[in-house]
Amino acid sequence: MRSKLFLFTSILILLSLVLAACNGAATQAPAETAAPAAEEPAAEEPAAEEPAAKEPAAEEEVTLTIIIEQVPDYDIVAELTKQFEQENPNIKIAFDAMPYDAMRDKILTSFLAPEGTYDIIIVDNPWMDEFPAAGFLADLTEYVNNTPDYNFEDFVEPVRELSVQDGKIMSIPYYNYALGLIVRQDLFDDQSLRDKFQAEYGRELTVPTTLDEYLEVGKFFKANGIAGAAMQPQRGYKINEEWKNWLYAEGGNIMDADGKPVINSDAARKALEKYIEMYNSAAPENSINWGFDDALRSMAAGESATMISYNWMLPTLNNPEGQAGELAGKFQLYPVPGGKAVLGAWYWAIPANSVNKDAAWKYIAWLTSPAIDKQRVILGGAPTRVSVMNDPEVWEKGYGENYYKTVNTILSNCEPLGRGVHADEISIEVGNYLNSIVVGEMTIDEGLAAIEAKINEINFK
Repeated sequence: MRSKLFLFTSILILLSLVLAACNGAATQAPAETAAPAAEEPAAEEPAAEEPAAKEPAAEEEVTLTIIIEQVPDYDIVAELTKQFEQENPNIKIAFDAMPYDAMRDKILTSFLAPEGTYDIIIVDNPWMDEFPAAGFLADLTEYVNNTPDYNFEDFVEPVRELSVQDGKIMSIPYYNYALGLIVRQDLFDDQSLRDKFQAEYGRELTVPTTLDEYLEVGKFFKANGIAGAAMQPQRGYKINEEWKNWLYAEGGNIMDADGKPVINSDAARKALEKYIEMYNSAAPENSINWGFDDALRSMAAGESATMISYNWMLPTLNNPEGQAGELAGKFQLYPVPGGKAVLGAWYWAIPANSVNKDAAWKYIAWLTSPAIDKQRVILGGAPTRVSVMNDPEVWEKGYGENYYKTVNTILSNCEPLGRGVHADEISIEVGNYLNSIVVGEMTIDEGLAAIEAKINEINFK
């Protein structure tokens, strides 16, 4: 199914470029088509005769259609939007919320229309290089520069950097998916467990900061009746999102800045050996197909002591009315072992073929402004602005000073899950091979060689 998706995606992108070249539907028309030829004066019509191509006047009623992933952050945005509509009665917001797997095809189809279905989209990290390169997104640089007190530099740097392509601001950070280590703090503080660990390993039971420490802790908890690590080795994105933190911890990477694979390395071998050892010796039974939602349920049920997952899982687990029940309040967030995390993030963007760009920016600028972003984070949204993470009012009304400072630390030392115009396809293919290695269908050496060959095939075909 995935191979069919990528074939379809490639066809769509090629078709879009052809349409753009021939009709100027999705991208700006070449300069020479804007001026009429001398022998064809009839071709130049007054602007007033083509109102459909112009931005609606500010006082006209506009309905902005927004495609968005159906996650808890969406509920927060939808609630805040009521305030925007009250302040801007001429702009109505219509959300098209859906599961992640349905979004990409709908967005690409909208890009190809003369006028897009969507006035605003959210863009996932692996699409951040692809969409601007294809001419699908509007340049937001002038909008940002002309919005008073917007402070684009306030977005934490690794997240902000993905917004900028060739010196142009093509999107605005929405919320982060950076991974951290979430632990049952009560287990690490339990004196009987601490004494046992000290006797067995000759050191204190502490939250691990290296992979070797993490392995020891994982095995120890499993030997004492609780899974040491709720892992997510599911094929595709999920295992790639999790394991790449292990790869960073060993000093490795999947590709270099030019898209050349560097994954067939000693660092990757060590990271895979340790990941497999953790799965075999410390993970819950029969969890080879688990994703982040399965790992979350295991933590909430008290079946696992740790997990590497999205930082905003901590508030979910510590919610007194959430699925963790009596365990709520006993979880704590730390940076991943090794310190460098995988960054996943969503961004707001305006399609190039939207006819409501001014109104769309007005909404994005309002929602992501320091004041409203602060409200979003207090309500439980994942932070992206430094000022918000350092705000005492956010600490008090949100999830506490320690949580936001830890998130800031994680975001300050992270790297995107994928870069390049083929990041989406590569992320999935790498994850498929990683799962095959973990289940034993391929050796580590066979798998790494296959990943290297696949990346070369995709990037340099």
